[in-house]
Amino acid sequence: MSDATLHATGQNPDDFAVQIADQIESFLVAVTEVAKGDEPGSTVPFLLLEVSQLLLAGGRLGAHEDIVPDERYEPDLGPEADVDELRENLARLLDPVDVYSEVFDPYEPRKAPVPARISDDLTDVITDLRHGMAHYRAGRTAEALWWWQFSYFSNWGSTASATLRALHSVLAHVRLNQPLEELDGLDTDQDVMGDETLEFEAGKVMQQEIGDQLGLRSAK
Repeated sequence: MSDATLHATGQNPDDFAVQIADQIESFLVAVTEVAKGDEPGSTVPFLLLEVSQLLLAGGRLGAHEDIVPDERYEPDLGPEADVDELRENLARLLDPVDVYSEVFDPYEPRKAPVPARISDDLTDVITDLRHGMAHYRAGRTAEALWWWQFSYFSNWGSTASATLRALHSVLAHVRLNQPLEELDGLDTDQDVMGDETLEFEAGKVMQQEIGDQLGLRSAK
């Protein structure tokens, strides 16, 4: 079903819901498998693929008309599942490229970039998606779609988009043999990226810390 048919009359809304749920479930399962670390050399390429596919579902939710839940108040789902182990595993697999620089709102002028972590972002996205999935599995399809659409605009859409850009940048630097100049010393405890951030010699980060770890060959 193309995005152009989302508002078509006579379309079965369950089809859209099932497709969105399948895409989200696929992302949840795939990232959980990646975090196990069975194929550490493929971590970044796999995550790039999965986040890209998730954002297709997000784009479809964003293009859809506003979804209204059946109930006025959201049913209680109980405590959220713990994601600390997942976050720690992703951080270990992504070291030393876990921390990146992000601007929260490109339309706010004069905002300095701030450090963020891919591992934090992914677990934040997963928490949002699992919340909606709990509604979906309980048979509250409209509630699930409403939550996924609302949280896409309010949180996981921008977070996943920033993560995708970071993952793309890592692969682009490796494949194009370009150094990541302000990598060492950058941490999320810093408010902004300063001039004192250490710089590596050209190619050193790529060859010794990133390229070998990810199992990728740089361009000649």
